[in-house]
Amino acid sequence: MMPFPTLEEATPKVTQSKSIPVARVASIDIVRALTMVLMIFVNDLWSLKGIPAWLGHVKAGEDGIGLADVVFPAFLFIVGLSLPFAVDNRRKKGDTELQLVMHVLVRTIALLVMGVFLVNGESINAVATGMPRYLYNSLACLSFILIWNIYPKNANKYLVSAAKAAAVITLLVLAYMYRGGEDGLNRFGPKWWGILGLIGWAYLAAALVTVFSKNNFWVILGGWIFFCVLSMVYKAGYIPKDSAISFIPNAILGGTLTGLTMGGVLTAWMFKYFRKRNENVKMTLIFAGFAALLIALSIITRPYWKLAKLGATPAWLFLCSAFTLITFTVVYWIADVKRKANWFNIVRPAGTDTLLCYLIPYFLYAIISATKFHWPEAIVTGGVGLVKSLLLALFCVFITGLLNKARVKLKL
Repeated sequence: MMPFPTLEEATPKVTQSKSIPVARVASIDIVRALTMVLMIFVNDLWSLKGIPAWLGHVKAGEDGIGLADVVFPAFLFIVGLSLPFAVDNRRKKGDTELQLVMHVLVRTIALLVMGVFLVNGESINAVATGMPRYLYNSLACLSFILIWNIYPKNANKYLVSAAKAAAVITLLVLAYMYRGGEDGLNRFGPKWWGILGLIGWAYLAAALVTVFSKNNFWVILGGWIFFCVLSMVYKAGYIPKDSAISFIPNAILGGTLTGLTMGGVLTAWMFKYFRKRNENVKMTLIFAGFAALLIALSIITRPYWKLAKLGATPAWLFLCSAFTLITFTVVYWIADVKRKANWFNIVRPAGTDTLLCYLIPYFLYAIISATKFHWPEAIVTGGVGLVKSLLLALFCVFITGLLNKARVKLKL
């Protein structure tokens, strides 16, 4: 969810020197973009019928994963993959340790706020609240955009301040008006943190490790091992729910989600190390070995706690980390080594303004609900339905690109 340069800016230039300067690379944006497109795609599968079961989520308590179960962990891994670059860039701009920590805290709070609002929208009681779900979600998302938009430098400061103030007031009113549940008695609150909130907590823990590690490999490796072990300890039930540390959010205390993010941080460290030395082949072999280790760990831990997203099991952590690492390595060779980043231009906005792209479907679903539009039966069935969901995801990317050109671009 961090700001990144365009793919052209991120693509490394050819130099005569053996050493290649470490900079943002196209493959990070591209993998993030592909993950976001896949996230929108699988989130739309609920509207289809007659599609393979393996595309969706595996039910709670079952052993196994579907395509939808690998998207969220991939995004967490990419958040970690981006962290060392972001921290280094801010240090180059002169940020102190305190400023870095404050920046991390502000981003975390923003993600938690957005996550909680969208989670409450899932269980809203339209009658008790006085507004339908689609209106609540649209107003919340519009407020997010107004608050975290990157306004032009020449924009009227008073108008910008007014827009942000109006957005904050809107969110406060929405929280006050909110009523949820079948009986309409539930008030606004963190029922769970939502996708954005879970990302926020995992980001907080991994970012603090990244900041204080100061690029020390052993600290980063230790952080990854710690959260992987914590994932197993937590699933084994060795941390009582009423313990002194139970106040720590499950996204951190459970180990799994932060373990995914720390896996990305560890990968980024190795990537920077080998890329600086122009040792792409050696790096690929190391990544292949790391992926094999992760798959082996998934196989070893699966009999104990199953392979399940909804259980946030260690096997899910290891296997999805391996999938994402392999995907990143392949995309790196295509986009950066072979310099074919333009192959992915169609999804580019989803990688450079991921948060805005994530919010777009809320507006599209609101329009569909408000107009009471219904897709023809043939459009939501089988293979045709899958094409429809894919086109919807790509349309969200297209809208994101148009909004970016209109100077609507989010930055936390």
